[in-house]
Amino acid sequence: MPNTTLSMIDFFLDSYKNAPLWHIALEFLVFVCGILSVWFAKKENIWVYPTGLIATVISVYLLYIAGYIGDMIINAYFSIMSIYGWYVWAKGGTAEDNLPITRTNFNEKIIGILLFIVTVFVVFGIYKYFDYEIHKDNYVDMISSGIFFAGMWYMARKKIENWTLWIIGDIIVVPLYAYRGLGMLSLQYIIFTILAISAYLEWRKILDSKKQTS
Repeated sequence: MPNTTLSMIDFFLDSYKNAPLWHIALEFLVFVCGILSVWFAKKENIWVYPTGLIATVISVYLLYIAGYIGDMIINAYFSIMSIYGWYVWAKGGTAEDNLPITRTNFNEKIIGILLFIVTVFVVFGIYKYFDYEIHKDNYVDMISSGIFFAGMWYMARKKIENWTLWIIGDIIVVPLYAYRGLGMLSLQYIIFTILAISAYLEWRKILDSKKQTS
């Protein structure tokens, strides 16, 4: 067991041996702000957006340097959606009842599916446009991007299904980032998965309590 633990630590830290200090510092800031953002989202706290915005803007830069175009685009979208979600939540006021947690209706489900499909094709088109060689992991990248696009839109509308999509997407990208040698991001998404499951259960409890009182 100790050897296994040490191997895992070596795996997560190995890719940072030759990385510049500023790069490690930026990735650590993304790590902290990303986790804070998910925690604030779980608590329906509007700080989900400013902390998330810091993480996604820095991620755009880091992923651009690494050459992961699909991931870069998804984080650029996250930045835009963070501003949109920040506006929607602020417009509703700080009281959670002004923008209550709800489930998606039929039309919103269709919008989510369309966002997923369009995103997959857009990311594929961007890879082709920039003449990037598409590898197997890039197809996984396209699928996860589509899931996260839809999830982010549901998050802005406070739809509980956003957590279902986050859980699925997080599980997909954990091995993806590990395969790419981005240990800290892989670890971050493991934590995201745990937080997303916890958040889903908490939001469902809130929904169930509102049903009982209505």
